[in-house]
Amino acid sequence: MTEFEKTPEVGGIAADRLRSIIERIERLEEERKGLANDIKDIYAEAKSAGFDVPVVRRIISARKKEPSEIEEQETLFDIYRRALGM
Repeated sequence: MTEFEKTPEVGGIAADRLRSIIERIERLEEERKGLANDIKDIYAEAKSAGFDVPVVRRIISARKKEPSEIEEQETLFDIYRRALGM
C-alpha cells in the first residue's frame, strides 16, 4: 500500500494526495518564474553586447522548428511582402 492510499479522504478526495500535487505545481511555477527572470537577464546581456534581441528571439524560435517548416514560413513571408509591394 502506498502512502497515498493510507491518507484520509474528504468528500471522496484524498486530501494528502491533492495537497502534494498542488505543492509540486507551486514549486515548479516558482522555478519557472526564476527561469523566466534568468532568460530576461540573458536577453538584457545580449542587448548590452550589441545584439538585436528580436533577431535573437527569432533565431531561438527557428531552432525549435523543422527546416521544412522554416522554409515554408520564409517563403510565405516573401510572398506576403511582395503582395504588399515591399
